Amino acid sequence: MKFSPDTLKEFATRCFRAAGVGTLHAEQIAENLLLADLRGVGSHGVTRIPIYTERLVAGVVNPKPDMKVVRETGALALIDGDNGPGPVVSYFANAHVIQAAKKFGIAAAAVGSSNHNGILAAYTMEAAAAGLIGVAATNAPKSMAVVGGREPLVGTNPLSFALPRADGSPVVLDMATSVVARGKIVELAKRGGSIPEGWALDADGRPTTDARAAEQGVILPFSGGKGSGLAIIVEALCGILSGGLFGPQINNLYSDFVNPQGVGHFFLAIDPAALGEHGQFESRVDIFAGMIKASLKAVGVEEILLPGEPETRLEQRTRLDGIELPPNVVTDLNETAAKLRVPALQS
Repeated sequence: MKFSPDTLKEFATRCFRAAGVGTLHAEQIAENLLLADLRGVGSHGVTRIPIYTERLVAGVVNPKPDMKVVRETGALALIDGDNGPGPVVSYFANAHVIQAAKKFGIAAAAVGSSNHNGILAAYTMEAAAAGLIGVAATNAPKSMAVVGGREPLVGTNPLSFALPRADGSPVVLDMATSVVARGKIVELAKRGGSIPEGWALDADGRPTTDARAAEQGVILPFSGGKGSGLAIIVEALCGILSGGLFGPQINNLYSDFVNPQGVGHFFLAIDPAALGEHGQFESRVDIFAGMIKASLKAVGVEEILLPGEPETRLEQRTRLDGIELPPNVVTDLNETAAKLRVPALQS
């Protein structure tokens, strides 16, 4: 079934308001989930409404957090998310970093006591829209083995970068340090599907193509030691630096309804204008982007794409044409709507 972005945003906002979240913050969560669906990252889209609202109703996520900067030294801040919804905490922290970067030229924040914060590109693109270089990272519940291991020790620990441009959409890199985001395996497991070889190991440490077996096992880091090493660095920036939980200490989003997750984030913003004339950096990024697009193509390649370009093109189309949701996702959403006593999702 296909739905307009406005319909999905209104539905999501109603669900989060019914779960106790204030209107502004409910809209922020809805916007983050919607952006994921618009950009083709369905694993982080409205399919998360059931688990997000279930945790809010269960009381393991604070619907009205008192977020605050608990320590600040120049351009560096430590932020307490007060166990609020991850997107709400992240928009708060990212806004602080953007404002501080405008003042100091560069700013960063380590964030503790938060939850799953959706699609990271939402935050780096927000920085790019303000003319800044944006960086964001988050840790996550254990689901991935480090290189050479077979037990879940770290999360998929994604990170994102966004570069503003003078003419065109920002260059956006948004990636997990695993071969694949765990949410994709979760969605395939719901349908009893299969996964490509090399994505995961089963509970006994053997390679598997069964999504359900992979869900019970571990995801693998991309490119072996490269993905594993990046995941460890993200863990240090998000969990260790913030004074929060890290590695296997972080609680599971789907199975632990007693303890807060304790997720940590890291945000960084750089104002290029602090190092040169206003707009110079953006223009130079455009020149480099042009070089990349015009470079010689490999055999069989029709076009060289910049990081984030496929997602941006898809977003432009889906904002006009609507978002296609699988029938099982629509069923899950309407079951959640019934529990929350809000109107069902209608195409």
